Amino acid sequence: MPTFTTNQWAILLLVLILGWLLGLMSRSGGRRWKKAYESERSDGIRYRSDADAKLTAANTRIAELEAELKTERDRATQVATARGATDDLGLIRGIGRGGATQLNGLGIHRYEDITTMTAADETALETRMGAEPGYIARERWREQAEMLAANRLDDHRRLFA
Repeated sequence: MPTFTTNQWAILLLVLILGWLLGLMSRSGGRRWKKAYESERSDGIRYRSDADAKLTAANTRIAELEAELKTERDRATQVATARGATDDLGLIRGIGRGGATQLNGLGIHRYEDITTMTAADETALETRMGAEPGYIARERWREQAEMLAANRLDDHRRLFA
């Protein structure tokens, strides 16, 4: 540890006192900075409250649109069911009862809807259902839907049961 001489201690003490005095004299400048800080802080609070209001309005609109979409899907399902235009999509391996309900909610009610899907439609459907890419092709939904549409239940059970 370095040792200080008496002169060095005296200089250190004078520097500390000088710094303290300069700090006391510059307090009026501190008020200016404090006012600027408070101004920026109030602007930030105002900005945050505006952003929160916009976010709340957007979330409310999203909830309204989702409710409308659900109503439309329910109406489409009811119309399709009333017409007898729905097939039992739950028979297809890889769909099941829950998946059939989800597909009906997405507007797919018949085996024909599955057999006429393009590769792009499959990819979009997998994304909307939260399935991994290529799931529909791996489970051979089109082939199964064709068999079930042709009423070849025994062949379907034998191959996919």
